[in-house]
Amino acid sequence: MELTATEAWTKIRASAQAVLPEQTYRTWLSSTESVSLSDDTLVVSAPTKFAVEWVEDKYGPLLRDIAEREFGTPFLLRFEHQGVEERIDFPELAGESGESVTLQSHLSHHPLPALGLNDRYTFDRYVIGGNNEFAAAACDRVAAAPATAYNPLFIWGGTGLGKTHLIHAVGNTVLARFPNRRVAYVPSEQFTNEMIDAIKTGQTALFRERYRRIDVLLIDDVHFIANKEGTQEELFHTFNALYDSQKQIVLTSDRPPQEIPGLQERLVSRFEWGLVTDIQTPNLETRSAILRKKAGEDRIEIGADVIEYIARNRRTSVRQLEGALIKLLAFSSLTRREITLEMAHDALGPEHELAQNAALQVSPETIRSRAAEMWGVSVDDLISKRRNRAVTVPRQVAMYLIKTQLDLPYSDIGGLFGGRDHSTVIHSVNKVEAEMAADLSFGRRVRKLQGELLQT
Repeated sequence: MELTATEAWTKIRASAQAVLPEQTYRTWLSSTESVSLSDDTLVVSAPTKFAVEWVEDKYGPLLRDIAEREFGTPFLLRFEHQGVEERIDFPELAGESGESVTLQSHLSHHPLPALGLNDRYTFDRYVIGGNNEFAAAACDRVAAAPATAYNPLFIWGGTGLGKTHLIHAVGNTVLARFPNRRVAYVPSEQFTNEMIDAIKTGQTALFRERYRRIDVLLIDDVHFIANKEGTQEELFHTFNALYDSQKQIVLTSDRPPQEIPGLQERLVSRFEWGLVTDIQTPNLETRSAILRKKAGEDRIEIGADVIEYIARNRRTSVRQLEGALIKLLAFSSLTRREITLEMAHDALGPEHELAQNAALQVSPETIRSRAAEMWGVSVDDLISKRRNRAVTVPRQVAMYLIKTQLDLPYSDIGGLFGGRDHSTVIHSVNKVEAEMAADLSFGRRVRKLQGELLQT
């Protein structure tokens, strides 16, 4: 008997409802709908793009595990948004009786609401450790007194480390303290799309005026405007207008301003006017604290030994930690086993123990040497100042493997490669991760080296 998309998703969702807290299920899964089912790929829609990203990041592993359990075969779930995305409204500038109205009078009667904020992202739900303490303190200061210090505030760091959480927390705190302030959270890609829409519909004046009346503008992933000259031009003038009006600007990126390729020098300069701070990979203690807090929020009973096991083997991002916890919960529910250290070993797989053992056995020097050997260069080349691709690729791979295998601080890794700055190491790690996802051949090569190191 062949299942329909609706039947398959109904069954998966029912199993998820039995596992997840009721509030979580109602918030994120109850409004999802099946779209299609073909070739073991189930397409599911969510009401907003944010909901798509949240469900994919937080519950994707759980739902895929449930699907495989229910149907006895690996199941590909793809989440997408098929509705009209929330964006700044551009209504016609006409009165009720058809007479024209001025832009200023229209804006005075249609104030900009708090746009795009997720009230789940608050300071009290953010775990602070040595990796993010300064960034969190800066955000708290900005939220307490917008535009009086650290303007702009620029936060950078790798994927999944909590940058988005922090700037949402700024917005939510500002609204709690100053209810009349206009606050907008806008991913840079959305800013670009809205600008294009405004140009197409002849409403650029309204677009500009509404953005420039914001009291606190939160722009996420600003590195996506690299090489987008039109977007950079518009953002430059918006930035100037807000800054001159003493309005707060907070931006995030995966790298510091001066390392964003294709970013106009005048924007680099303005992004550095205030405070530039980074978030690094959390250490073992912070990772453990994140897991304990997450388990508490989801009312999961989990022992300290299991917490430590996950924290030691999921090192690169907060998303990894949350994904492991979700998978553990799903495994416990589906197998009806209590969450113990033995069960965690079974649920999360032996490869994590291999990675931990490798971390105890493989030295940074060994990783550096093996990467140089695989790419046909010398260790001296990796340490040198040479920047040609033949050297930079194995250098970046070696940095990536040292970070993922040994979890050394970025500054220490930089010291192993001729005293390079920690930001260079972060960029290298992010670069390798992106290339592995985009280039299957390159990804296989890196994983081959990783496997050889595990057997060392």
